[in-house]
Amino acid sequence: MTRTTQRAGRLLVAAIVLTVSACSGGGAASRDAAIPPIPPTSPAGAAPAPHGGVKQAPVVDVYAHDRPGLLSPAVAGFPSLVYVPNSESGTVSVIDPRTYKVIRHFKVGRRPQHVVPSWDLKTLWVNNNDGNTLTPIDPATGKPGKAIPVEDPYNLYFTPDGTTALVMAERLNRLDFRDPQTFKLRASMDMPCLGVNHADFTVDGSTFLASCEFSGRLVVIDLARRKVSEVVNLPAHHSMPQDVKLSPDGRTFYVADMAKGGIWLVDAERFKVEGFVKTGAGAHGLYVSRDSKDLYVSNRGAGSVSVVSFAKRRPVETWHIPGGGSPDMGGVSADGRLLWLAGRYNSVVYVFDTRNGHLVRKIPVDAGPHGLAVYPQPGLHSLGHTGVFR
Repeated sequence: MTRTTQRAGRLLVAAIVLTVSACSGGGAASRDAAIPPIPPTSPAGAAPAPHGGVKQAPVVDVYAHDRPGLLSPAVAGFPSLVYVPNSESGTVSVIDPRTYKVIRHFKVGRRPQHVVPSWDLKTLWVNNNDGNTLTPIDPATGKPGKAIPVEDPYNLYFTPDGTTALVMAERLNRLDFRDPQTFKLRASMDMPCLGVNHADFTVDGSTFLASCEFSGRLVVIDLARRKVSEVVNLPAHHSMPQDVKLSPDGRTFYVADMAKGGIWLVDAERFKVEGFVKTGAGAHGLYVSRDSKDLYVSNRGAGSVSVVSFAKRRPVETWHIPGGGSPDMGGVSADGRLLWLAGRYNSVVYVFDTRNGHLVRKIPVDAGPHGLAVYPQPGLHSLGHTGVFR
C-alpha cells in the first residue's frame, strides 16, 4: 500500500470516527484544551477550498468509542473486575474494584506477563510467557479455562479487522500470525531486532509499529504483505523502547523509553522521530485518558506517573507514590476516574484517582505483578495488550 493510499484511507476513517464521536456525548472533565484540528492536507481528489486552499480535514479521535459508558453489548452483564498476572508466582489475582479486595486467586502457566482482552471482547487471555501457553478467562464469571499451547506469548495483539492474532514472541525475536480463536499458527516473521514486545496500529490498520526493547529500535510492519517495511533507530545510545500508543488524532506514535526516562514522538505517516519528552526514570506504560486529552505515563524507576497533555506535548502533572514504588502496566477504569497499575517489584497494585493524582490504594498481590487488565472497558473491539480499544 502506498503512502498516498494510506493517507486517503485515514481520511475516510477519520470522517467515520468524527460522525460517531459527535453522537457519543461528552467525556470526563479535563484541564487542557481540546485536541487541535489536523492541518489541511492535499490528498488525491481533495476538493479545493475558497482562495485556492484545500478543505479542512475532519478532526480524528481514534479513541472516540472509549468514552465513559460506551460499553459494547458484547460485555453486557460482565462484572467489573481487575485481573493481575503475577509473573514471579505463576498466578492471577482477581480484584473487586468496589472493595479493593482480592476475591479470587488461581494458578496459570509459568511467568504470566499480560492479561489481554480478545478482539471480540468475550475472552481474556493470560500470556504465560515461559509456560508457552495462553490461559483463557471467562469474563462473565472471572474463572479460568483450559490453557492452549502457544509458543513464547510474551504479549498479544489483534489486527483491527479481527482476522489475525499477533503474538509477540519476545524471546524468539519473532512475530507470529495466528488464528484469533484457535491460535493455530499461520505464519512467522523473524524480527531484525531483539526483544519485540509492544506495539500499536496506524489509523487505517494497515501498519503495525512495534518496539524492540533490547535493540533500541522500532520496526514498521506492513500487515498485508507480512513484511518489515522500515526500521527506526532511536537517536540515542542505550534506548529501551517499551509501550507504544497512537495519539488520538492519529498523527503521532508515543513510545516509552525505559532507559531514557521519557517518551519518543514518532510521525505516524513518515515514521520519523520528531522529538523526545522527559517524564521520569523507567518510563514504561502508556494509557490514554477517557476524554482523549491526556496520556498517563508510568515511570517504573521514579515511582511516579506523568500526565502528558496531547495538546501541549509535555507533562502537565506528576503523581508520586509516597515512599516510592514501581508502577508498571495496567489500565484506566471504565468511568475514567481511576488508573490501575501493577507494582512490578513491590507485590502490590496501585490505584490512582485521575482527578487529583492521589494514590487511593495499595493492594497486596503475589510476586511480580505485571500487565493487569481492568475489565470490561468501553470500546467496540480490543486490539490487544492490557486493553487497547477502538
